Amino acid sequence: MAAGEPQAKKLKLEQKQQQQQLSENVLFGMGNPLLDICAVVDKDFLDKYGLKPNDQILAEEKHKELFEELVKKFKVEYHAGGSTQNSVKVAQWMIQSPYKAATFFGCIGKDKFGEILKKKAEEAHVDAHYYEQSEQPTGTCAACITSDNRSLVANLAAANCYKKEKHLDLEKNWKLVEKAKVYYIAEAATFAREQGFETEDIKEIARKTQALPKVNTKRQRIVIFTQGKDDTVMATENEVTTFPVLVSDQSEIVDTNGAGDAFVGGFLSQLVYDRPMTECIRAGHYAASVIIKRSGCTFPEKPDFH
Repeated sequence: MAAGEPQAKKLKLEQKQQQQQLSENVLFGMGNPLLDICAVVDKDFLDKYGLKPNDQILAEEKHKELFEELVKKFKVEYHAGGSTQNSVKVAQWMIQSPYKAATFFGCIGKDKFGEILKKKAEEAHVDAHYYEQSEQPTGTCAACITSDNRSLVANLAAANCYKKEKHLDLEKNWKLVEKAKVYYIAEAATFAREQGFETEDIKEIARKTQALPKVNTKRQRIVIFTQGKDDTVMATENEVTTFPVLVSDQSEIVDTNGAGDAFVGGFLSQLVYDRPMTECIRAGHYAASVIIKRSGCTFPEKPDFH
């Protein structure tokens, strides 16, 4: 037996044990599921629907036909999207094994796009349980690509129709909620303004957010803010720390739209293991650095994170 073999076996055993620590449904996410429909389009298509080459808008009445026309006229790619679902998808990719470590709840329509969304979530190995209804069609986000620009048009539709009592409160679904160890629900824009913090200093906002009253006093609150290419800020009870993001060559950056969702996914993938916050942030930065080099919130088959 070669001298290095016992050590290699020990390392493999440790890696196996590390993988076995996680159970299915350890991470729970809930939010607005959207089917991302991506296609390279021409200027005429943008002009027809009054779209700017690089923009993010919510669909209006005039965009009603846009989604079907996009599918009929251009070669499209479909992805499971929506902010929280993106994060959960990235977390599952980072975790790799077991499949279905991540659970996702949201609302879709009983239609063709809903069926595609279910298939795409399954391909990402996410355990998605959608509340399906017939009042509104499945939420979609059209990504209209022209050269280096992406014009995003989101139609929330069914995503707004979630009914807690008809889905979350069902015993089989609530059991999945109870199985989870980490929960992620992302809806926190313009937070500082609403709290009347009267400051635009990110570190100060983080510090004040950390100090807000908390029901569960057994665990201190930890606040983390990302700032695009600027430092990530973490506020704990005792200090505010900053972490530089991974620097990417500008020429390699394809699409920064999914970077924030990817950071959260990477972060959550380590949080479920109870790893230190610094390690969670490092994983978040890694995931974001991968996603910005690709179109949409997509990723290679396996992560290269150590």
